[in-house]
Amino acid sequence: MEAALMQPAAAATPARWRCVGDASLAGHGQQRLAGLVRLGVARRAASGAVRASSSSSRLLGPVRALVSEERGEDAAAGERAAAGGEEEEEGAVRLFVGLPADAVVSDGSGVSRPRAVSAALRALKLLGVDGVELPVSWAVVQPGSGGWFEWAGYRTVAAMVRDAGLDLRVSLRTDGDALPEWVAEAADADPDVLFTDRSGHRRVGCLSFAVDELPVLVGKSPLQAYEAFFRSFADEFEDFLGSTITDVTVSLGPNGELQYPSYPPGNQGSHGYAGIGEFQCYDKYMLARLKRHAESSGQPLWGLSGPHDGPRYDESPESSGFFREPGGSWKSAYGEFFLSWYAGELLGHGDRVLAAASRALGGKPVALSAKVPLLRGPIPVDATAGLHGGYGPVAEMFARHGCAVIASGVEAQPDAAAVERLARIKAACAEHGARLAAESAPLAAARDGAGSAAGGVWLSGGRTRPCQFTYQRMGAEFFSPAHWPLFVRFVRALECPEEAHEDDLPASADGGERLTVPSAAAAAPQGEATKEVQTV
Repeated sequence: MEAALMQPAAAATPARWRCVGDASLAGHGQQRLAGLVRLGVARRAASGAVRASSSSSRLLGPVRALVSEERGEDAAAGERAAAGGEEEEEGAVRLFVGLPADAVVSDGSGVSRPRAVSAALRALKLLGVDGVELPVSWAVVQPGSGGWFEWAGYRTVAAMVRDAGLDLRVSLRTDGDALPEWVAEAADADPDVLFTDRSGHRRVGCLSFAVDELPVLVGKSPLQAYEAFFRSFADEFEDFLGSTITDVTVSLGPNGELQYPSYPPGNQGSHGYAGIGEFQCYDKYMLARLKRHAESSGQPLWGLSGPHDGPRYDESPESSGFFREPGGSWKSAYGEFFLSWYAGELLGHGDRVLAAASRALGGKPVALSAKVPLLRGPIPVDATAGLHGGYGPVAEMFARHGCAVIASGVEAQPDAAAVERLARIKAACAEHGARLAAESAPLAAARDGAGSAAGGVWLSGGRTRPCQFTYQRMGAEFFSPAHWPLFVRFVRALECPEEAHEDDLPASADGGERLTVPSAAAAAPQGEATKEVQTV
């Protein structure tokens, strides 16, 4: 990440700030502004609204934003509606923006660039964003295998978000670079605790689902370690839960998503390569589970290994012996046996982790959520990622735990295939009573260019609209002149797509000072920003 997000300039040096735009809001423009500014922010700024009080319906369930007299009784009733009902379908999408991954220093004791973070929070508040998402690294919080956790830096961020008048969604990360060093040392001692592909490549940062309940981490199971992490968070942030912290997301796999790391080693996600991916069932613990399952099914020979004709990462369905049409073995009795087992192992892992999160957060006034990947490509891509049964079984499992389904990797302008995939996720959620949320691909508005307002039109559409949307991720590039105006249009289109214009630019809720952000050149005062740390 660049040296600083942004730095507030003194009143005497306005050249430090870059105005996002110069469109006039005089006369009827002021009335139009009221419709464009996010309703939650307008309510907070103009009508002294308060949060809906905690109740049994909010425990591990949806957290509705705010209720205000300004919208009238009918609209307020919609805000108070139960999850999944028709009234909630009419509510506005809650918009979050991801904080930088390094918002807290590596030892967890303080905040990196606190003045920059504070200025960024003010800018988002003024624009009308509902809240921010804070990624919490297990590696930072629990650097050793004992029972000691370091939360000081994350508490400071939570207090800054509270003081800015924003909501906070916390993402508890247990994957990738969020794995603590003591877990990595356990993997060095026993590499089979990591996912392994057919060629024997270990997937660093991805613990095999087969070891969830085995004492492979200094005498503890991964599941015990995850639950201790979740419980420590719940205890430490008791005073923030339900007020500032409204949502808690837990990681279920690589990149936090419920999937196997079926993409090539070195690739950071399931996008950006042309193949259908590989199965990840070749560590000794997964093979042992496959062997037991085959024996219990009366087919012991099917449990000796993974498919002999399984695909390689860069293969197409047509070139894969397992997935080719016609004649591929995935349509055989063996193929159905293997794919059902493989998908079942994924669901079992998600079920175990969400049960641990529910135990740790049970009774707390926060909404639980977890991510599923928005995969691209043909059906075999779903199968290698572990979603052979589609999104229905996943949505049913999430619903049992009162957990929202976050569709991850949404573009600002999703193509027809992505919209169709999103519709399938929404249909599965509707069928099983699970709430739907969404999370963008990194800097989606900039990647999709000047037409990014189309994303707001999609998010406002009734059929695939989520209850909340998280835009990833804040940083110097996020506030750059090349990206910020596109994000502003995205926010405007999200709230009021029929009125969104390319020249819609933010102003304060009272129509006064126009929202500004620093130019890229002014992002970091010389020799100052990168060293600044705030501690509690």
